[in-house]
Amino acid sequence: MSPDYPADLQRLRAIALDLPEATERESHGSPGFLIEGGRFFAYIWHDHHGDGETAVMVKCADRDEQAMLVEADPETYYVPAYLGSSGWVAMRVGAPDTDWDRIGDRVAHSWELVAPRRLLEAGGR
Repeated sequence: MSPDYPADLQRLRAIALDLPEATERESHGSPGFLIEGGRFFAYIWHDHHGDGETAVMVKCADRDEQAMLVEADPETYYVPAYLGSSGWVAMRVGAPDTDWDRIGDRVAHSWELVAPRRLLEAGGR
């Protein structure tokens, strides 16, 4: 679990809210990021239901991508409760070596998966 959750939340906010038409809204007690008037593309959970993790959740293209990420790096990725069955993956954050560039890439990929065609055709991110 992150020793500095407020700092991790601020880092994620900076990444997510830099994407076109992104906004923040609480969902089920945790900060979530969505395209205005659209769908969520990222969440951050901190000790969600006492799981002892601080993690950023993002969509995957499909279950194969989800499984590949978890298999390739189980120290970073895991299938989260609730969202995992819908193809989301969690990335642990809070360690001194957290790779925020990789998290930024995954958040942007997740944004692309839910972005309306008009945003993608306008150049996306």
